[in-house]
Parts: sequence; structure tokens; C-alpha cells
Amino acid sequence: MEVEDRKNKVAGLEAIKNKALDMASQGFDSLEVREFVTDATKKLAFEIPDEEAFKKAAKASGKFKLSKGK
Repeated sequence: MEVEDRKNKVAGLEAIKNKALDMASQGFDSLEVREFVTDATKKLAFEIPDEEAFKKAAKASGKFKLSKGK
């Protein structure tokens, strides 16, 4: 991942954290906060994909499938 992409991803994660903390302090239900965080991080992952992490996960998945005989 490029340095600029990493910076943008960190900034996005910080924004998600701050919004979640704000929601919690406003009295939102913990499930609502959790759903917000999950949805926001998924959206961020689509906006700023980490191809290195994807390749690593795909390789690990392939090794696991081979070890299970699938």
C-alpha cells in the first residue's frame, strides 16, 4: 500500500473512531455503535483497498484449503 493511501486509511479509521466515541457519549445503543463501525470500516476498505493484505489472505486461504483436502 502506498504511503499516501496508508495515511488516508489511518485518517479514515481515526474519523470512524471519533464518530463512534461521539455516538457512545450521546447515548446510542452499543449495537448501533458496533453496526456503524462495521459498516464504516467496510466502506473504507472498498474506498482504499489494501491489495497486499488481500494477496496475503488469499494465499493463506489457499494453503488452508489444500491442508483440508478441498
